[in-house]
Amino acid sequence: MKKIQFFAVNMVLLVAFALTSSAALASGKIAFVDMREVMVSSEAGKRAADEFKKVFEREREVIQTREAELKKLKDDLDRQRPVMTEAALRDRETAYQRKFRDYQNLVRDANEALQQRDQELTKTLMPEVLKIINSLGEREKYSMIMDVSSVPVPFFSKELDITKRVIDEFNKTYRPPKK
Repeated sequence: MKKIQFFAVNMVLLVAFALTSSAALASGKIAFVDMREVMVSSEAGKRAADEFKKVFEREREVIQTREAELKKLKDDLDRQRPVMTEAALRDRETAYQRKFRDYQNLVRDANEALQQRDQELTKTLMPEVLKIINSLGEREKYSMIMDVSSVPVPFFSKELDITKRVIDEFNKTYRPPKK
């Protein structure tokens, strides 16, 4: 029963999309924009990427230092294993496992922090980019502007790609918030 409902809902959505798409095609202009390209190529996006890269490099250095410490501990443990007592071996292995867990937590925390930073930067820039796109769409009377980075579009004419124009306008108008 749930499969039938799911299928019915999908069919309704598909028909609605087809109707709105054909209405948009019949009534006016359509353009395409690559939001990912705007985020990467705009001046604000480049600054954000540089900032992100600096944070990444700092985190990477800390992780590499811990990695080297772990490798040294492991090598020492493996080298001394034959001459160690059972109790000493157990203690050293426990200490190594604890350090390894700490290392894994450090890597996980660093990845989460980087993802959060990326999301914050996107959340800051995306509304401003969308304002530019809406303004451009209204000013030039587009019926629809599609993001080709989020919706698979097998083909579109490069003449309808307004990504470069969005980047140029975004670079002219965007002012980063004061910290």
